[in-house]
Amino acid sequence: MIERYTLPRMGKIWEPQNKFSKWLDVEILVCEAMAKEGIIPVKSLETIKQKAQFSIERIEEIEGKVKHDVIAFLTNVEEYVGPDARFMHMGLTSSDILDTAMALQLKEAMGLIIEDIHSLLSVLKERAFEHKNTVMVGRSHGIHAEPITFGLKLAVWYSEMKRNLKRLEQAMDVISYGKISGAVGTFANIPPDIESYVCAKLGLKPAEASTQIIQRDRYAQYFTALAILAGSIEKMAVEIRHLQRTEVGEAEEVFTPGQKGSSAMPHKKNPVGSENLSGLSRLIRSYSLAALENMALWHERDISHSSVERVIAPDSTILIDYMLNRLTRMIKNMIVYKDAMLGNLERTKGLIFSQQILLALVNKGCSRQLAYSLTQKVSMQAWKDKQDFKALLLKDHDINEYLKGDEIEQIFSLSYHLKYVEEIFGRVFKDEI
Repeated sequence: MIERYTLPRMGKIWEPQNKFSKWLDVEILVCEAMAKEGIIPVKSLETIKQKAQFSIERIEEIEGKVKHDVIAFLTNVEEYVGPDARFMHMGLTSSDILDTAMALQLKEAMGLIIEDIHSLLSVLKERAFEHKNTVMVGRSHGIHAEPITFGLKLAVWYSEMKRNLKRLEQAMDVISYGKISGAVGTFANIPPDIESYVCAKLGLKPAEASTQIIQRDRYAQYFTALAILAGSIEKMAVEIRHLQRTEVGEAEEVFTPGQKGSSAMPHKKNPVGSENLSGLSRLIRSYSLAALENMALWHERDISHSSVERVIAPDSTILIDYMLNRLTRMIKNMIVYKDAMLGNLERTKGLIFSQQILLALVNKGCSRQLAYSLTQKVSMQAWKDKQDFKALLLKDHDINEYLKGDEIEQIFSLSYHLKYVEEIFGRVFKDEI
């Protein structure tokens, strides 16, 4: 089941209407800057501002003939403006418009993604505090390790998302650069002041140096930041999938009224949302590789990057927007089974306290190697015979040479493992508690 994408705001950024509107904004601002510098007549600027518009259908018609999107766009605008259109695009190359406008689109898209991150952080924080003291077993290699709380698991996710937020903010800054420097970046036919003016008006910064294009390391950082974010999303999705496994049963995605899990087996409740996010994360990561490949172009520019970016820019941002919103809803509505967590915690009959026995033996003067060997011997017996670990310890002669019964009893305490939960929460949420 693929949940319907109901957030058109991201999609609208990549619609032709918005793209061409941004192209026109850049062209008009260049004319405005030129008029201020006395390069073109002010009267012509007024005409351009008054008459400049475009028709998507007409652009597509012209492009079908000229096979060049920017020329098709300019030809169509000229049809509206008339003779004064000769002052448009003076000294520019297509990428002056394309890359500057793309920076605006990518910046706008990142703004929405950052909003999504804040929404997810809010839900993660709420559920982390809800389950701060919900005890469960920690696992390493899929095997029971030592006790944690479900809130700590969510706090780890929160902390990671805060790092993602920083990376996204840095990527937004890196991508917020424009260029109006001409065919090979030398400003031969247009002065640098024009670039500075246009970028300032658009809320961008002028690239310190450019070729025919904005350098694609900026794009690589942008899409790599999205790829890392996708990795974090999948990390959470995989954990939810594992917790929903029948043998674990500690948490699960909400199963809505009327929902079906299987065409063959009516009992099934599958973690389809998490699985969907895992799959989409792979796609986002592949797009980051494409962005990295786009960095090495011929000389001052070739066009091999263009076709790639026409796909990865809208697809990556739209997908990440969808994924973040779906994950936020999933975690907000996730069902947590506290009793199952406690049941699983007790499933190994106390083996999760083995390290405390090891340390207690060492503290009593036993060598570490011997302490490990003695503890492991009893542990393996408990595993094999499915017996209570503490009961076996209390009867073991070698262990009892070092530890008395009351000392062993005291070791089997959950509070020992969870005594720093408050401090961890204080570190994670230190700026928000």
